[in-house]
Amino acid sequence: MCFFPSSSEDDDGGERGLLHSWRGYSYSVVPERLLLPRPVLQVALGAQHGVLLVEGGQVYTFGELPWKQTQSSQPTKPTLENALSGQRVVAVAAGSFHSGAVTEDGSVHMWGDNAAGQCGLSGLSCVPNPTPVALLEPGSAQSVPILELACGEKHSLALSAQREVWAWGSGCQLGLNAAVFPVWKPQKVEQLAGRWVLQVACGASHSLALVRCVGPDGIQRPPVDKCNQCNQLLYTMTDKEDHVIISDGHYCPMGVEAREDPPPTQTLKTSPSEPILPSHSSSTSTPAARTPDPTPDPEDSQKAGTTTTAHLPSDSDPLPSPKAAASTSSAKSSPYPGEQEVKEYLRKLSDASQTEAKMANGGLHALQTPSLGRGSSALNSLVASCASAVGERVASTYEALSLKRMMNFYLPSSRLEALGGAADGGAERVRREESVQAKKSSSTGDIHEEEAEGLRRRLSLPGLLSQVSPRLLRKMGRSRTRAFALTPMGGGVPEDQEVFPTLQTEVWSWGHGEHGELGHGDNLDRLQPLCIKSLNKKEVIRVSAGAHHSIALTAQSQVYSWGSNLSGQLGHMDTPSTVPRLAKLSEGIRVWDASAGERHTLLLADGDCIQPIIYYSGQQVKEAGGEEEEVEEEDERPGGYTQQPVLLPFCMNLGFVSGVVAGGRRCVALSDRNVMGFISSLHELASAERKFYCKLCDVKSQVLRPLLELESLSSALGPAATELLQTLAGRFSLLSHLTGQHAASLTANLRRGRDVSSLLMLEHASIFLDVYNDYCSTVGNFFVMGGFHALTKPSLDVFGKSPELLQRLSECSEENTATSDLLVALFYLPTQHLHEYGRLLLKLATCFEVSSGDYQKLQDSWSKFEALTLQLKRKRKEAEYTFHFWKSFPGKMTDSLRKPHRRLIYESSNKSLTVQNAGRFSVNWFILFNDSLVHAQFSTHHIFALATLWVEPTPEDESGLHGLKVVTPEETLTLLASSSAEKTKWLRAINQAVDQALSGVGQDAGGSTSKSDPPISRTASYTFYKDGRLKDATYEGRWLTGKPHGRGILKWPDRRIYTGSFKSGLEDGFGEFACPNKALSKDDLYQGYWKEGKMHGLGTYRYASGEVYDGSFQDGMRHGHGMLRSGKHNTSSPSVFIGQWLQDKKTGYGVFDDITKGEKYMGMWQDHQRQGTGVVVTQFGLYYEGAFKDNKMMGTGILLSEDDTTYEGEFSDDWTLSGKGVLTMPNGDYLEGSFSGEWGSGLKVTGSYFKPNLFDAEKDKNRAVKLGRLSVRAEEKWQAVFEECWSQLGCEAPGQGEHLKAWENIAVALTSRRQQIQDSPEILSRSHSKTLEGLEVIPQHEGPITIERYHIVRMYLLKACDTPLHPLGRLVETLVAVYRMTYVGVGANRRLLPQAVNEIKSYLFRIFQIVRFLFPDLPEEGGLIPEPTENLPDENQETSADNRSESPKPGRVVSSSALLLPVLLPRLYPPLFTLYALEKEKEDDMYWECVLRLNKQPDLALLAFLGVQQKFWPVSIPNSLPAPGEKQPVISSTKDACFASAVETLQQISTTFTPSDKLQVIQLTFEEITQEVQSLLKQDFLWSMDELFPVFLYVVLRARIRNLGSEVSLIEDLMDPCVQHGEHGIMFTTLKACYYQIQHEKVT
Repeated sequence: MCFFPSSSEDDDGGERGLLHSWRGYSYSVVPERLLLPRPVLQVALGAQHGVLLVEGGQVYTFGELPWKQTQSSQPTKPTLENALSGQRVVAVAAGSFHSGAVTEDGSVHMWGDNAAGQCGLSGLSCVPNPTPVALLEPGSAQSVPILELACGEKHSLALSAQREVWAWGSGCQLGLNAAVFPVWKPQKVEQLAGRWVLQVACGASHSLALVRCVGPDGIQRPPVDKCNQCNQLLYTMTDKEDHVIISDGHYCPMGVEAREDPPPTQTLKTSPSEPILPSHSSSTSTPAARTPDPTPDPEDSQKAGTTTTAHLPSDSDPLPSPKAAASTSSAKSSPYPGEQEVKEYLRKLSDASQTEAKMANGGLHALQTPSLGRGSSALNSLVASCASAVGERVASTYEALSLKRMMNFYLPSSRLEALGGAADGGAERVRREESVQAKKSSSTGDIHEEEAEGLRRRLSLPGLLSQVSPRLLRKMGRSRTRAFALTPMGGGVPEDQEVFPTLQTEVWSWGHGEHGELGHGDNLDRLQPLCIKSLNKKEVIRVSAGAHHSIALTAQSQVYSWGSNLSGQLGHMDTPSTVPRLAKLSEGIRVWDASAGERHTLLLADGDCIQPIIYYSGQQVKEAGGEEEEVEEEDERPGGYTQQPVLLPFCMNLGFVSGVVAGGRRCVALSDRNVMGFISSLHELASAERKFYCKLCDVKSQVLRPLLELESLSSALGPAATELLQTLAGRFSLLSHLTGQHAASLTANLRRGRDVSSLLMLEHASIFLDVYNDYCSTVGNFFVMGGFHALTKPSLDVFGKSPELLQRLSECSEENTATSDLLVALFYLPTQHLHEYGRLLLKLATCFEVSSGDYQKLQDSWSKFEALTLQLKRKRKEAEYTFHFWKSFPGKMTDSLRKPHRRLIYESSNKSLTVQNAGRFSVNWFILFNDSLVHAQFSTHHIFALATLWVEPTPEDESGLHGLKVVTPEETLTLLASSSAEKTKWLRAINQAVDQALSGVGQDAGGSTSKSDPPISRTASYTFYKDGRLKDATYEGRWLTGKPHGRGILKWPDRRIYTGSFKSGLEDGFGEFACPNKALSKDDLYQGYWKEGKMHGLGTYRYASGEVYDGSFQDGMRHGHGMLRSGKHNTSSPSVFIGQWLQDKKTGYGVFDDITKGEKYMGMWQDHQRQGTGVVVTQFGLYYEGAFKDNKMMGTGILLSEDDTTYEGEFSDDWTLSGKGVLTMPNGDYLEGSFSGEWGSGLKVTGSYFKPNLFDAEKDKNRAVKLGRLSVRAEEKWQAVFEECWSQLGCEAPGQGEHLKAWENIAVALTSRRQQIQDSPEILSRSHSKTLEGLEVIPQHEGPITIERYHIVRMYLLKACDTPLHPLGRLVETLVAVYRMTYVGVGANRRLLPQAVNEIKSYLFRIFQIVRFLFPDLPEEGGLIPEPTENLPDENQETSADNRSESPKPGRVVSSSALLLPVLLPRLYPPLFTLYALEKEKEDDMYWECVLRLNKQPDLALLAFLGVQQKFWPVSIPNSLPAPGEKQPVISSTKDACFASAVETLQQISTTFTPSDKLQVIQLTFEEITQEVQSLLKQDFLWSMDELFPVFLYVVLRARIRNLGSEVSLIEDLMDPCVQHGEHGIMFTTLKACYYQIQHEKVT
């Protein structure tokens, strides 16, 4: 129940919620008006009293209120229930003698008679005032919020916010498994738990619930295949020899519920040997052969493949008791009905079914229910498993199941109970039904499924089952698949409980059934809720319960009624009706509210005018005295009640009635006055929607379904049009379903709020617009394809020669209209309804102030609907124009050009457009469609897609030609128009069509006339057809005037794919390319930069063979610096080459690491071959440097082995000596002569042997070979890497170019690559993006360099070299890669150290060149930057501020090493230091041995040994000066205590990288020593070298630096030259001296 908004019109309450009350239906009746201070929102009526809810949430009661003890017996006027003051009530309910109210917070208050516990308060027989009732979740103190209440005679129901039902009171109508009544405490009705209940209603002793269907994607519980009480299978399968028995006759012993009176036949039970029969509404009911003979012929039942064995009465079965027999609707000697009776029953039912036929969703074809619930899914899986078990018997099993379903159609809904069931006795049956059926989902395939449709087909009942031919079954099965589209698809319309009311509902009933008020086709009581199958798919949206009858109102405005009909309250003449029947109302009366009283029913309906009308059916009540006696006589006198609903004449005087309520003997109507036409407009809108929905349902059932079921349909239409018709049917269903939901929502709004805010078409206009748009497009497509034309013949079969039905439905007034035109008119009807929406919204808007929000909302929605109406009208015109064009177009081309979505815009049959320079006899016909421009000639035609078509007028010249230039990706045509007007017309038509094709069909072309031309840059897809590189390739992406331009994907039929950017039709920019390698059945992949259709710039190429090239390309070839990796490390030939390429070949300097051979070559290449000078090192320590030719060592070279054996001379092949040379042994002996043979496998020598040591000791000094002469010079290495950097800065050659241009290029490089990375942010770390932000600012790069600017430059360089996106960073990254590549692994050979050091120096020199190009004012190497003030702290760690006063400097010396080593060296340190360590291995070992030995000494001994002057010994001296002998023990034990801080400082030398940092550490060490000595001597102190050296030596020894020799060499090699003679230089020399001293120290 919704909360009620307050009346927006008027505060005095005189306009809204007016209450009228009356009794009976005679002409003399005049309703009295009950006056209340506020508008009435809701009324509930009991047997003698009523409850009113008014605006503001107050509650009044009136009538006879015996529970108010103070009252006299006189009926009271409406009085306020003060007990509820302070609470805001949102819903009220009245039972026969008790009442209930629900407050805003969801709590329940009850009052009135409580003898049966119906107020839910224990211990009180009656409750005088509203009292709260607690509804608690079992096992918790949490109270359950309630939405609405319903009250009966002795029970009450509540619907919770979770949509579950709670019950209390007495009787089986509670639906609880209660053993004792009354039930004081509200309990949940477990049978409905987990379902979404929409509404509850209570009769005197029965209950109804409206439940949302469990769709295939329902919100309900998962399928259950076991009984949730006794845990046995609900379905069983028995495999007999020749057939399979599937039984769902599970009987649950725990399912027997307590009854108020004990069941009459408790002794009855079925014999255990026989399977129990399933109950009649289960999904597979017994198809026992219906013959007068009680025993079916066993052969027949076997032929039919019976799925459950029939239960026949046998001696062992007791006979049914008289009461049980009487309760079945037909009991006679045979338990089976005669064929005659069934036929008779069918005939009787057919009248009612005729009207029902409209609404059923499926015909005979619905052999399988589309929405399967729990039960049937379990059954289906069982059938499937049985099918696999039985193999060849599958067919017969399925056929039997189908037969069973078929029999369901023949049987009327009140299927004669005796059929197979009466022998069990009524009570037993009921108990079993409760336990079995109620467990099963209501959505299972069902006995009454589409019974009405079945009857409409007028199939007579066959005498024996076996006579139904399998062919008939197959035929029916086929027709079902065709009608698939008629059930609304879940897709387009939100079946969302929050937005649209659901139409897929079920009605469940339970309680006493002696009058048939439960609707299950019998008079039995039900202890648990059970679904009324015959109301499935009837779209019930509201239920109401009278004392002993029930009413269901459907979305199609029909009323079903069942139960007691003693007073004609059902609105039809079936007495009593145990199944729902349609109430008899005149054609065109659409009921939208209904209420059931004690013996009467009120219906509120749409009549011919907007004002609602009220119908009454049931007991006539006379106002004269003696009311009671009157009633007694009524049963006898037929005149006392209605035969069918009668119109109440006074209803027109009541104004706009928004709801009717019947209860007891009384009738009540709530009405509104029509203020400013607002109320009437709301009513008109709702009424129009209901009428439209009924019309749509008629079209669906009377036109669409019969057509779709025709056998000859597909042959008449052809496959394409048939599919279109099915799509159309689906769209129609969707539209119809949406309309039904909307109608239900509007009706609910009338009953409740009557305000604008809850109109769904305002909030969710887009849903309506989309559904209409889709639907009309589908109609147009079907029309264009000649579908309606082709339907003419099938229509004759269905509607006959004079189609009055079509004429009536399509509202076509003209006589003799062609059938196809009638169909077109019929299917275009919904577009008129859109206009109706607009009209009514506008009408509503006029009721509001123009400034109000509601007015704005309505106005906006109106304009949307109106715009769509116009657009759909235009679309219809286009479809008609196109359809007529195809009729006149030559047939051969029609087939290939006619497409459902294609519409004609303009064509040149009047010669308005021709090709320039066309031949005299050539035919050129141009046809402009909404998706393409077609150029048709005699027998050929060419289609140009509009998305890739550009048109521009050629400038008018003297010749007076009206030309248009049409550009497509592969053609450029010049077309001539016949006149200037035609030229303008064509130009506009083409541009408009192109614009629409680009922006999507939904655009309103009306608006685009004023628009400028379509964009020349656009996104589109195109397949190239002309010969050339792109033949048959498909491009999808951005275009610019006929050429791919921007991002796109290009795919070739041979699976080559390019993804990336294009420029003027060619690949240009960054892109990825995949090219399949057929031989290896893998792809070659390239990722990188392109230029003019070729790979150009940096990229990575992964070959299918496993090779990977990473580097530069030019014109599609590897060119520049690149690295080629071949194979993984475990494949046949893993190797890595890094170096220079020239036109796809290794040429220039490069390093080749042959991992399998364990060799590394560093040298020159030409055409993939080693050519020129080079160096080879191997893993076995061999070293060769010299000449190479044709990939071999050939010419002069030097070869050294690990033990320093050296050969210098001629070579002819790898490691093969050939010719003159000198072979020197490690001890200095040498051979000179002619050599031949391979190194290491026996050399042939012709020559002289010398042993120089014997003669003169001086010679051997010169014998040592000078390495490096025959290797590539450092500055010639990696030239390609530097060239790349220069070219990135925009320079042809190093140093030649504009430095301003260079800065521009840097900025471009940074931003473009950064954008590329933003697409994939995972590449970028946070620190990295910070660096990038720092680089966005270009530093000042002109003007004199000061110290401050020098620091800025330094910081900029540090950042720039930190990111590969900056050209300098990329350069450094590449240099680090090549350096490591060269000197790691096999390259870690000590003989390479000099080359490694020179390489770093050459890097410094060359990078410094680039830096000076970017900062032209930077002084050259060794230049000075003047120091501004004397005491500025120096950040480059050359000297410290303390010492500067001693050696003042004129300024800062600029050097490449100071600027760039901090950037380079940390990255190159590991390979470089390894080389130093290898080179210095011997010396370091000697030094280390000595360090270890000397460090065993305690401090004092060591100081003494090293000759440190005693005054420098840091000793803690006792108070009196003892003799030297006593001083010894104080210190002798201490170790590592003296000069500890200096030692610690010096140890940090190993953690620094650059020489300047290492020198800084040395300086700090000296300072630490000085400080300690000064504190010892308590005075300033100047060192002399003799004093300082021993102390420093001590510190060096104690520091225990492992590779001190390597550290010293590194500093020496890479030290800044300007430091060598300064203070740092002296300190370094001291360290070096210490190193040599320690090496040669002899311990005495």
